[in-house]
Amino acid sequence: MKAPTRNAWITGSSSGIGLAVAHSLLDQGWSVLGLDRSPAVVHHPRYQHQSLDLTDGPVLSAWLDTTLKPDAPVPDAWVHAAGQGRYARLGHLDPADTEGMWRLHVDAAMRMANALLPSMQLRGSGRVVLLASRVWPGKSGRSQYAATKSAVVSMARSWAAECVRHGVCVNSVSPAATQTPMLEGDQRQGERAEPPPMGRFILPEEVAATVCFLLSDAARPITGQDWVICGGSSLGAP
Repeated sequence: MKAPTRNAWITGSSSGIGLAVAHSLLDQGWSVLGLDRSPAVVHHPRYQHQSLDLTDGPVLSAWLDTTLKPDAPVPDAWVHAAGQGRYARLGHLDPADTEGMWRLHVDAAMRMANALLPSMQLRGSGRVVLLASRVWPGKSGRSQYAATKSAVVSMARSWAAECVRHGVCVNSVSPAATQTPMLEGDQRQGERAEPPPMGRFILPEEVAATVCFLLSDAARPITGQDWVICGGSSLGAP
């Protein structure tokens, strides 16, 4: 008998890591709902797209309330890949940058988790992967970005602790510099991004491979972990 199609929600599905995850899951037979304020760039019979500004909390909550009615199916997995990078050094920190990243990286994740995870717990299964960053412990010139990504890792571990006895696994993935549109934005701000020690930027497809593993049956015992994809950046000076 053919196994039922698994379904996933992916934020930030129109570019970068989110787009790579969407393609990988579709290739593996999943159905995917992409959430992004940009138009759909994936065209596949098992892909649906919802244009949504995830930084607008009330709009996101209203959409979740409408979509997740009591009889509506809850996705088997949710990947929060939507992100933005705003970087500055002391003396040039803009509170609006912190607020924007917090709304996208943290507040949107909290609203979605609040709507999705209790139903996953009741069902007894579910997978969640939040995209963080290798710089979440802190990095010069990245204080605002690192602060929001540190919150992402902390939320993932906290939710994992709440869900571990209910068959729901929550993990985070922390890539180093990855070849995405956000990296190009970093370069435009006058501080050139440097590739990891392995000599090149990480590819979105390489990050997607780890995300998809964490959604697979083989990863059932893994929860509350931060998976670092650093290309050697964590090794320190040779």
